[in-house]
Amino acid sequence: EKQGMEVRSAAQGWAGGGRALLGAVLLCVWWRAAAERVRYAIPEELGRGSLVGPLARDLGLSVDELPARKLRIVAGDEKQYFTLEEDNTNLRVNDRIDRETICGAVSACVLSLEAVVENPFDIFHVSVTIQDINDNAPHFDREFVTIEMIESTPPGTRFPLGSGRDPDIGANSLQKYELTPNPLFSLLVRESPDGTKHAELVLEKVLDREKQRKHHLILTAVDGGDPVRSGTAQIMINVTDANDNPPVFTKEIYTFRLMENLPEGSLAFQVKATDNDEGTNAEITYSFSDIAKSIQQLFTLDPGTGAVRVTGALDYEERKYYEMTIEGRDGGGLTAHAKVHISIIDVNDNAPTLSLLPILNPIPEDSLPSTVVAVINVRDRDSGENGEVSCKIDGNLPFRMETSSENSYKLITASALDRENVSSYNITITATDRGRPALWSSAELVLEVSDVNDNAPVFEEAAYSAYVAENNAAGALVLRVQARDADAGANGRVSYWLAGGSAGAAGAAPLVSVEARSGALYAQRSLDYEQCREFAVAVRAQDGGAPARSSTATVRVFVLDRNDNAPRVLWPAAGAGAAVAPGEAAGAAAPPFEVVPRSAEAGYLVAKVVAVDADAGRNAWLSYELVQASEPALFRVGLHSGEVRTARAVSERDAAKQRVVAVVKDHGQPALSATATLHVVLAESLQEALPELSERAAGAEAPAAELQFYLVLALALLSALLVLSVALAVLARLRRA
Repeated sequence: EKQGMEVRSAAQGWAGGGRALLGAVLLCVWWRAAAERVRYAIPEELGRGSLVGPLARDLGLSVDELPARKLRIVAGDEKQYFTLEEDNTNLRVNDRIDRETICGAVSACVLSLEAVVENPFDIFHVSVTIQDINDNAPHFDREFVTIEMIESTPPGTRFPLGSGRDPDIGANSLQKYELTPNPLFSLLVRESPDGTKHAELVLEKVLDREKQRKHHLILTAVDGGDPVRSGTAQIMINVTDANDNPPVFTKEIYTFRLMENLPEGSLAFQVKATDNDEGTNAEITYSFSDIAKSIQQLFTLDPGTGAVRVTGALDYEERKYYEMTIEGRDGGGLTAHAKVHISIIDVNDNAPTLSLLPILNPIPEDSLPSTVVAVINVRDRDSGENGEVSCKIDGNLPFRMETSSENSYKLITASALDRENVSSYNITITATDRGRPALWSSAELVLEVSDVNDNAPVFEEAAYSAYVAENNAAGALVLRVQARDADAGANGRVSYWLAGGSAGAAGAAPLVSVEARSGALYAQRSLDYEQCREFAVAVRAQDGGAPARSSTATVRVFVLDRNDNAPRVLWPAAGAGAAVAPGEAAGAAAPPFEVVPRSAEAGYLVAKVVAVDADAGRNAWLSYELVQASEPALFRVGLHSGEVRTARAVSERDAAKQRVVAVVKDHGQPALSATATLHVVLAESLQEALPELSERAAGAEAPAAELQFYLVLALALLSALLVLSVALAVLARLRRA
């Protein structure tokens, strides 16, 4: 052990028969041993708030680290005699400490408690020795003592005067007796094995009743305190006529052992005295002559038989030893005295008591094994095996008990905790003594497990698929993803983010967005199947822990086609001609035509209508129909091929110029279509067909010239109306003038 610093400061005073505590005796002696024990010593009766010692400094804790170390104290006593200051630096008195009430006659009065610190966890065992001060004066159980002495009593005879009592110990206890000086009497002080001093009156000379019948003496009990305290008893001696034989007890000292659970009314013991006289002089009456009031409440004495019975509860834990003096008086007034020593035997009548100091509640679920959860202080007022206590935990729990000191245990974790499996524990701690039968008591600790962010969010599916029809409205819901996090609070609160994918090109706005709270994906703009048929995005689910945990799921979005594109005719193209008619302005295209020889048989391939549809699937399946023809029976169109063929052989009656109109339709709902117009000339050769083509050109110019004529005519009429309006206006003005 490393001896520390010792500080003493004392000032006490007594005046006017009343006590005035002018100063406080402060003896702070501490040292730290291998068992981390700190010891203090203070006088009793210090006022509330008095300093016991600088506990934080003595434990080696600086002021800066005190908030993080969370210094606390736990005591096993029912009353909390000590407390820590608000800043947890000094240990101070919390309640009145009376050494005599707490420890009685026990010389070493020590109160124990544990100081607990965290980060890292440690336990320090603190003991405070309560030092006695001279706060009690000696006193006698009987202030007036009457002694009957026959005048024939021989010198040297001793008469017990009782013993003074002083609850203080050591030098403050009763040290000596003083007797009023008298030539006939002297004082003899005898000390019993337990240190109690007994006063006896000794007859020094023969008494003469005729000279003096009564004698008055004063017995004074004095302690050794500073200042000295004392108490007195009045001794009255009556001198009587001769009585030949005094009573005699069978023993000078009786020794008995009584069980503390002896029922009230039970016979404890019996004393007996005899007298050789006859008649009334031989009749002996028994009484207590020197007994404390507290003891007299526990025992009754039968004055006729000397039987002593129990009238109160004997408690080994309150008092282990009793002493009394029994007087036997005969009818003539002569007395004899016998000492009675009673030892109380302990029985197992006190169950252990537990006090809990939670250290971590709630406890983080990532706490390592052997983490201290609570400190348990155990007390059993019994002694020996009856006071030996063991602690255990009921049930199969991930905790275990570990001995910290003689009377304290640590509740520590035995294995890893998982809040997601078990969020709280009801821990029942049972303390059992070794008595027969054994007594036990239990205490329950409800321990909550706090969450740490040890679980990442988990999507319901690793990959999602969504189907969206094209031409959707901007902001339309595409899909809702959901991830769950087994953690609690902010650690289990999931938010969603886009983590990348093919949803948008660099520099372009993304096609979808995700709502952070709900995980709903919305289209940012209208989708076009013809531009983007599918794309993928990565959605990240992230919790609110620190550090945050996350996981990612892939969402593939498939754009569904709608019939929003009509078929487009590639051939014959509108405005694309096979030749240019004579006299036609350059750049003016003639309608497309095909030359079919008049010798063509049925099935002759005239042309093929070529069309495409930008849609897909059924929306892009095309079919062809003949909707208009100069000779409907002459031509037919392949339903799926678009081939225009002669339905029969060409005859001389057929007109040379034929116009064929075919419609191209898709299979969408509703169906969309386009038309293709084909001009056919029936001729054996191109030279034969040229006149027909020239007529077509002239016929094309005639409508144009006619249109020009009507435009000029309309312009002339408008001009004439304007001139007429002006003339009428002028005439009207002239007429008014």
